[in-house]
Amino acid sequence: MSTPNKPTLHPRNRHQGRYDFPQLIKSSPELGRFLITNPYGKPSIDFADPEAVRVFNRALLKAQYGIQHWDIPADYLCPPIPGRADYLHALADLLADDNAGEIPRGAKIQALDIGVGANCIYPLLGYSDYRWRFVGSDIDAVALASAKAIVQANGLGKAIGLRQQSNRKHILLGLLSAEERFDLTLCNPPFHASRDEATRGSQRKWRALGKADPKRKLPVLNFGGQNNELWCEGGEIRFVSQLVAESAAMGQQVLWFTSLVSKASNLPGIQAALNKAGALEHRVVEMGQGQKQSRLVAWTFKDSAARQQWRQQRWAERQT
Repeated sequence: MSTPNKPTLHPRNRHQGRYDFPQLIKSSPELGRFLITNPYGKPSIDFADPEAVRVFNRALLKAQYGIQHWDIPADYLCPPIPGRADYLHALADLLADDNAGEIPRGAKIQALDIGVGANCIYPLLGYSDYRWRFVGSDIDAVALASAKAIVQANGLGKAIGLRQQSNRKHILLGLLSAEERFDLTLCNPPFHASRDEATRGSQRKWRALGKADPKRKLPVLNFGGQNNELWCEGGEIRFVSQLVAESAAMGQQVLWFTSLVSKASNLPGIQAALNKAGALEHRVVEMGQGQKQSRLVAWTFKDSAARQQWRQQRWAERQT
């Protein structure tokens, strides 16, 4: 019996193959001091070093996406960019399915990033690749201040807006005004149920990376992350189920709601929540990067005819 092929990076993802470290260092010389030779004799960086990961991301954003200024506060989540890009390319495909296979681009597409974080990564990548417009929301004032600094430093104030969810018990409720419309929502939910669970997950990551050197003191989380970024009571299943429940109240304001789901075992519970909320259609899109497998779930409260009407009213009339 043949083994099913694991999902790989999306064909439009800019990060195919190995990283070109000499080229990255040429455009971002500060990366050079973090360069190492991995066990296979290839140039790499020490992914166990949070500062190395942060500088590496800055170099990638500059070289691949034209983002000249990017930084985050200490101990905030420093995201792996290729996987974040894959999510956006999958969303572009989702919109293309309602648009005769053509990806809608430009300011006519409005996306809401739920939990934009200090790094603001999804709006930066989505604007660079597709010129979509974004609103990023978060409950953390420090994260929003960091995201705002990134947006302003790169002159993206017209493309990326930011707002705070003032009620920590809510995700979507109270966030949108009645007249607002979004073609997409996206979310990278906190997928651990506690700090202890997050720490164990990071330790497994070290073993997978071959970094488990008992003589070396390693950081708890090499990609950083605050409480609300990495864990919440009930973990991923509870967060996404609440997001689904709240989305039903604004099903006419949004074309497609979406969220990452890190654990396949959570899908049945999420699908049950979608059925309870009355979603008319939902899809699961598998994604993969190396040994890491993930997926997104997308749902809508609009049938095919309503989605076509949305496209004709919004995408055909609004120009880039």
